[in-house]
Amino acid sequence: MANPKRDVLRVFRRLFRSDDELPKLVLLGLVVGLLTSLVIILFRFMFEWPLSVLLPGAGSENFEELPSYLHFVTPVIGGVVIGLFLLLFKDEHRVTGVAHVMERMNYHEGKLKLKNAIVQFFGGILAIIFGESAGREGPAVHLGSAAGSLLGQSMNLSNSNLRILVGCGSAAAIAASFNTPMAGVIFAMEVILLEYTVAGFTPIIISSVVAAMMASNFYSAELMFVVPSEIRIESMDEIPFILLFSFIIGAMGALFSRTMIGMQRFSGKPVMLRMVAAGLLTGAIAWFFPQIMGLGNDTISTILNNNQFTINLLLAIAFAKLFATAMAVGLGMPMGLISPTLFIGAALGGALGLLATELIGAPVSDIGFYAILGMGAMMSAVLQAPLAALIALLELTSNPNIILPGMLVIVIANITCSHIFRQNSVFVRVLQIRGLDHQPQR
Repeated sequence: MANPKRDVLRVFRRLFRSDDELPKLVLLGLVVGLLTSLVIILFRFMFEWPLSVLLPGAGSENFEELPSYLHFVTPVIGGVVIGLFLLLFKDEHRVTGVAHVMERMNYHEGKLKLKNAIVQFFGGILAIIFGESAGREGPAVHLGSAAGSLLGQSMNLSNSNLRILVGCGSAAAIAASFNTPMAGVIFAMEVILLEYTVAGFTPIIISSVVAAMMASNFYSAELMFVVPSEIRIESMDEIPFILLFSFIIGAMGALFSRTMIGMQRFSGKPVMLRMVAAGLLTGAIAWFFPQIMGLGNDTISTILNNNQFTINLLLAIAFAKLFATAMAVGLGMPMGLISPTLFIGAALGGALGLLATELIGAPVSDIGFYAILGMGAMMSAVLQAPLAALIALLELTSNPNIILPGMLVIVIANITCSHIFRQNSVFVRVLQIRGLDHQPQR
């Protein structure tokens, strides 16, 4: 009688004895996808469960319902706790995030260190729990990339194959975080690997799909945001307004990048001082605008689905989120910035959508239409990843009507940020500040 387990093991052995690299990489991509999804699920649980217990009401993001004084105190305490945690590690192990992954890819053949991943795991959890203006995707990309790299290092893979496994991990991290497997693949190629290759494309696709399936099974296929089902442009009269909107988003992307890079001048200061300063800055802003605390996905969903906010409030929280995130990340707090860019874009888009309603006589598109366009445009401008941003919009909305206006705003915002304001990807700018070249080393 056939033994299924032995048959599977026999197939695995045959694959690894083969001279063809692609089957091996496909199998390893599958393993990386599984590992990354498990790490991301654990990462989410480690901050979602405490927040669901500690915060008032239902869910794990209701910072707004805390007493006003806690809006200031909580991020400050978080800065102290994160500073104490970082003091346990050497300077070289405190470097985290997407820029760190790019550096290890370019200068260390994709070899990421376990200690940096540990700092990212617990540092990211602490930042989110204490209500810092954080994103979970930056830490997720670091953790997924580390999972792929550490697996490859343990198997003594070649440098080229190790790079592919890092790409598999970063794609799987985005897929598991957003439930957007195609955007995960494009992000890995466009931001991490900085190249498109046939050999790398297949295992990265496998890794991304597996991670998305695992995360979907665990979280019931939920998206990060509640997106309206009907999103489309209602009138051609809106096109000039959308063009102006794209330019504004590109300018905001440049402001975010310049603010964050400007804070890098303090990178030589003691880590404890920088973390406390980041906590104080966040707390001071959150005192007036508590919506900026934590991930902010609940606020994004509210903007996408109704008109609860006024134009003035939407503009205020957009600028508040921009400065709180850019300053804290620039000071070295181990947290992500992808979700905050989506928050900023949604708030700006919502404000401009309300403004369009007042200025244009013809019926205009829903506020959620402008908000979702703002999310993609801001992500594209800050990350300089237009294709990843467009694919993310398509997967988040499951609506082909978003493609044409999405292409328009994403491309214009991208060009505005990169050519008019001369701001490269924020991750590339971080590397340049450190005196590093962002191009892959061959």
